[in-house]
Amino acid sequence: MSTVGGGANSGITVLRAARIFDGEEFRSSGSPVVILEGAKISGVGCAADLPNGQDVVDFAGAALIPGLVDPHVHLAFDASSDPVASLAGLDNDAVLAAMRIAARTALRSGITTVRDLGDRDYLSLALRGAADLPTIVAAGPPITSVNGHCHFLGGEVAAGSPAELRSAVRAHAERGVDVIKIMASGGTMTPGSSQERAQFTREALHAAIAEAHLHGIPVTAHAHGLGSVLDAVDAGADGLEHVTFWSAEGVDVPGHELVERIVSQRVALGATAGVLPRLAEVMPAAVSRRMPQIIANFAAMYAAGATIVAGTDAGIGPYKPHDVLPYARHRLAAFGMDPTAILRSMTSIAARVCGLGHRKGRLKPGYDADVVVVRGDPLADLSALHRVEAVYSRGVRVDPEN
Repeated sequence: MSTVGGGANSGITVLRAARIFDGEEFRSSGSPVVILEGAKISGVGCAADLPNGQDVVDFAGAALIPGLVDPHVHLAFDASSDPVASLAGLDNDAVLAAMRIAARTALRSGITTVRDLGDRDYLSLALRGAADLPTIVAAGPPITSVNGHCHFLGGEVAAGSPAELRSAVRAHAERGVDVIKIMASGGTMTPGSSQERAQFTREALHAAIAEAHLHGIPVTAHAHGLGSVLDAVDAGADGLEHVTFWSAEGVDVPGHELVERIVSQRVALGATAGVLPRLAEVMPAAVSRRMPQIIANFAAMYAAGATIVAGTDAGIGPYKPHDVLPYARHRLAAFGMDPTAILRSMTSIAARVCGLGHRKGRLKPGYDADVVVVRGDPLADLSALHRVEAVYSRGVRVDPEN
């Protein structure tokens, strides 16, 4: 990296590299530059168009890409072998401190926006807007049934009571959440909870989602089993997390009609992809043996036109640390995505899914100055995502040591 020119304008940073991915397309001609002015991008163009004397931060041979967006993390989980027990042993001050560390870990890897889909006591809301952290979209405690999946986070309501679900959504809205997370099915982290079983009636889900939409808040549903997916789609969920079609013995195959509805209703699918390769073997065996059919289902839904984002579930185990998103490229490729589609999924599409498509996920004038510099050409080799040379978050270069 070198700086050329002289007499830079105050508050303006010009980044130059060999190529740019702007969140939609690649460009490499004309020595591309991105101009940062304060916390926003003020221009994207060619070095030849810059005024004389403009200072340029030159990243030779590198690529500029938008800050990555992870639409499904749990900052309160520490990616240990038992994150639930670790969380239970901490008071809120200690949890907040650990969440800050997790968020900074994500930021240093180039993840400039995260959507936290389940915390304790609304702690993620307290971290929003912190200058040294990624932009955080916060759900607060997920809404779940009594003793249901992740009940220990505090979001329990009576499963068959639409009125209680509406009340729970209102309580979340009053606290100022950005999104509602509802556990439509069980999950692996909660003893006594089964992925294939629905946790709420369709009527109760509909009540919760309708209430959220009254408040202008989107809803994403944790949904593994076919029944919970059907119920969430029928109830009008904006997004689905996991979508494994998990059954007691294996994995169901979604019917053509359901896939068409997911596509036509523009339901965003969070694949919770991304696993450290060296730790993939410590994933639960029940997950590993079902994975080939889960991948086949996602490939079919992607081919049909479904919106799919990685959404890593970062924090739930040692194979999913808070900087795991770049590894999701392997799973997204298995779904049939080419490198450009994978990068869109991690940037502009993920930003839209998080409700931030108007200011995140693009290198475009007026957008937040979230820029990642990676060594090499990610169009030719997506392993460039692991070679981060610099990260700018809202115009400020991230200190790699903190």
